[in-house]
Amino acid sequence: MYVKICGLQTAETVAAAVDAGANAVGFVFAPGSARTIGAELARELGSAVPADVETVGVFRNQPIDEVLDIARAASLTTVQLHGKETLADIVRVREAGFRTLRAFSAASYAALSTEEKLAWESERILLDAVEPGAGVAFDAGLIDGGAPEGFWLLAGGLNPDNVAQLAAALRPDGVDVSSGVESSRGVKDVGLIRSFISAARSAG
Repeated sequence: MYVKICGLQTAETVAAAVDAGANAVGFVFAPGSARTIGAELARELGSAVPADVETVGVFRNQPIDEVLDIARAASLTTVQLHGKETLADIVRVREAGFRTLRAFSAASYAALSTEEKLAWESERILLDAVEPGAGVAFDAGLIDGGAPEGFWLLAGGLNPDNVAQLAAALRPDGVDVSSGVESSRGVKDVGLIRSFISAARSAG
């Protein structure tokens, strides 16, 4: 089970995620979030992350030139696009040397045509709630028509108490959490990070 801990802002929480076995740590660059940080801090935090752990930057409806500038300045390995970005945008980011993740709300993914879903099949995608980072789970019924065929992450409303059950039921390749490991909005809790990763791995 691939595990991504997102919205990190301190060396202590990055270290906790890595030490507990996270596959990826995420830094938010989308404006307006309680978890948004700058490229310089992200670069500093990421410098302590082992090469086999992805450092992911989360962007939302920002110009791709800006995304790439920040990603380079922060020394990220991976760019996650979480808005209305196109497949062409993803390809451009990858051609610039970054791994990619494309986030969809469960509703927007369900609304894609069969042809559109096929076009995304070879990409790594993430299915989230309607409002990212709000701690509200998406309606699992929205993917009754079929989960993504390729690599996909489950996000939205996950926490140490429900991640094993939801992961076992929906069978994603991995899980992504932010608010579910916080003691208050935007403030990560080391104990919750460890508990979440342990619970997620118990699901497979």
